[in-house]
Amino acid sequence: QVQLVESGGGLVLYGGSLRLSCAASGNIFSINTMSWYRQAPGKQRELVAVITPSGATNYADSVKGRFTISRDNANNIVYLHLQMNSQKPEDTAVYYCNAFIITRDYWGQGTQVTVSS
Repeated sequence: QVQLVESGGGLVLYGGSLRLSCAASGNIFSINTMSWYRQAPGKQRELVAVITPSGATNYADSVKGRFTISRDNANNIVYLHLQMNSQKPEDTAVYYCNAFIITRDYWGQGTQVTVSS
């Protein structure tokens, strides 16, 4: 079992920056890839960025060059971050932290990000 808790969402102006964090606790040693997803109103949840245990990353085309995913460990907690720069109104969504363990996905509760023009 893994518990994921996101933080850092909020309101940001067009062109601004925001940093999301996700704290993973529990059976953290079994965590494989970790990802950020987002879901805008009326749209399907989409993958934003993914990071492997070795640190390899991949991004959705819509956020490449603007968002950076990172991962670190401290005190038996895995922290997943998403640095979001040059934000656009189309980045407005609920952002979810995801951890993949063996054959199961674990999800956080989500954090709202609103980009105002």
